[in-house]
Amino acid sequence: MKLSELKNHLNNLDQITFKLPSGTMVEPHFHITEVGQTQKKYIDCGGTLRDEKMISLQLWSANDYEHRLNPQKFLDIINLSQGQLNLEDAEIEVEYQGDTIETYDIDFDGINFLLKSKFTDCLAPDKCGIPTEKPKIKLSNLNKDSACTPSSGCC
Repeated sequence: MKLSELKNHLNNLDQITFKLPSGTMVEPHFHITEVGQTQKKYIDCGGTLRDEKMISLQLWSANDYEHRLNPQKFLDIINLSQGQLNLEDAEIEVEYQGDTIETYDIDFDGINFLLKSKFTDCLAPDKCGIPTEKPKIKLSNLNKDSACTPSSGCC
């Protein structure tokens, strides 16, 4: 989700809720402790230079249980950040405290903002020799008499 999409969703909400990939809800007394733009320049395993920019939002829950961030206040924080930091309309990455600082992509289901798990991947599988799918084994060459069946004793 891009920053402009987040703002559009916030304009149509009465309250803000975040759901973790496990289905657990982020505590309703969360804070937005950081809004920023991060840049990552790197070379992937295939030698391609890459340059990514992301909008970073950090959620944090404290023990001030009466705190509730409303959509307008969240928009105010984003607008202030856009003005001060000249934020681009980039994809959003959300940081949240789990076992360590965990990072998530974000989506929206019409009610909740969904924190989506991120995964590592090879960005140059064609240069690394990684097969796109597992090799298939022909089963037709097996001798039917030696095939493993529940009564054959091979299992």
